[in-house]
Order: sequence, then C-alpha cells, then structure tokens
Amino acid sequence: MHKNNKHSKGYDFELLVQSSPKLEEFIFTNSFGNVTIDFANPKAVKSLNTALLKEHYGIDYWEFPDANLCPPIPGRVEYIHVIHNLLKKSGVKDKITVLDIGTGASCIYPLLGHAEYGWRFIASEIDKQAIKAAQTIIIKNKLSKSIELRHQDNEQNILTGILKPTEKVNAAMCNPPFYKDEEHANESTLLKQKGLGKQTSKVVRNFSGTAKELWYPGGEKAFVHNYLYQSSLLKTNCFWYTCLVSRTQHVLSMETSLKKLGATDFKILQIALGNKISRVVAWTFLTEKEQEDWKSKA
Repeated sequence: MHKNNKHSKGYDFELLVQSSPKLEEFIFTNSFGNVTIDFANPKAVKSLNTALLKEHYGIDYWEFPDANLCPPIPGRVEYIHVIHNLLKKSGVKDKITVLDIGTGASCIYPLLGHAEYGWRFIASEIDKQAIKAAQTIIIKNKLSKSIELRHQDNEQNILTGILKPTEKVNAAMCNPPFYKDEEHANESTLLKQKGLGKQTSKVVRNFSGTAKELWYPGGEKAFVHNYLYQSSLLKTNCFWYTCLVSRTQHVLSMETSLKKLGATDFKILQIALGNKISRVVAWTFLTEKEQEDWKSKA
C-alpha cells in the first residue's frame, strides 16, 4: 500500500465503533481469534465502509440505495494516492482538478480525493438516480463548492459531452464495468463467494452493484477502448488520463491503440492490496512543451 494509505495496518474496530456504533452488531471474533466482520454480508461491508469514511475522512453522511455499488475504501483511496504520486512526479502540484468518470451513487473518489489532498472534482454519471444520491451526499457534507456532478445522457459516450471544449483537468480517473453481461458478473460473484467460504448457488454481491455499474456491452475491453478513443478527441484537455484495468491482457491492446492514437507517454502503475495486485493505466497526449506550459500555468 501507499505510505499515505490510512488502512495499511488493518482496521481498528474499537475505534470505528466509537464513531459509528451501528458497526458493532456486525463485529465478531473468528476461529483464529481475530476481530473482524463477515465480508460476504453486504450490510456488514457497507457499515464498515461508512465507519471508515466517518472516522478517517470526516464524511458524516454517506447514504445511498443498498442496490448500488458499495466501494471498498482502502482500494479506492489507493487509486487516489497513485494519482497524487503521478501528478507530483509530473510537476503538477497545485490547484488540482480531477474528472471522475462514473462516480456512482457513493461519489467515493471525489470524497476521498478532496479529503486527502483538497482536490476539486468534476464527477460524471449516467444514472439519474445515482446522481440524486451522490448530490445528497455532497450537500450533506457541505462539499458543493468542491464537487460538481454532471449527467452523461448518452450511453455511448464517456468523455464526450462531459468535458467542455476548452476545459482542462489535471487528471481523469475511472473504475470501468468489468463484465460484458449479467451472466458473467454472476459467475464471478459465485467464485468469490466460494472463496469467502459461502457454498451457495444464490448470488449475493458483498459490495452490491447495479447493471450500469457492473457490466457494459463488450465488457471492460470495449469500455476502455471507447475511453481511449474519446480521450484522443480531447488531447489537450487533460494532463493524465487514467483507468483501473482488472485484466492484464487488456493492457497490451491499450498500449498498441494509444500509440496509434498519438499518445506521448504510457504508464502502468501497480496497486498492491494484500495478496491482490491490480493496475492503473495512465496516458497523456501532451508534448514536452505542452506539459511545461501546463505546469507553468498551474
């Protein structure tokens, strides 16, 4: 984990219960003598993440429909720290504005990015009900000046229609839908349940998730290549475009496509969470001169 990640040493359940008493009903001591929760239980997972946000990030209100994706805080904030390092190494340090593509009902990346680094966010979302929930979270936490929601009204678009022609952001981030349809999403969930020791044929997603959050026609590969193409139409609007990529085999095709689209730099940034290794792919279309001009105006 990143040195700034507050969760590198696990969870202090005693501390979390003090700030979020509702979490206590889900806590137990397992057969190894460890204090924990049932991570296969969606209500327990949501309660834990709500407590983490309140205790460590000052988010007092985080309510959204149970059907929507409940993101794991340690992994999500790790992505924030990775972008921070990327921008810092690129010489971009002040007045950071980030585009969060598909912010969801939880609005999680803007909440964490603002709490950790004071970033301003533009957050896009295609689901109007998710936008409604996210807007309530923003208002209740008095973050309206720092987080702006924008509705994407075209399912074929990712960046088009969200960023204005002359608008500039320091980075764009995205956690794309992993699956191509419900069948593949369910297969993955059943395997995960088995790994958690739940021998059942009933699909219960511990982090929940709606259709728009979990699958996309053609799956992750189709989504990211649409994203790559649309980023090439807005070459000078963003310093670093980034994307979480779950499958290693997609990275090579992304690099090949980006070379054809005119990207000037391509990076693979590793995220390590316990035994799980994932990656953020980052790319820019800016020339060296454009990068220097960008930094001088920051």
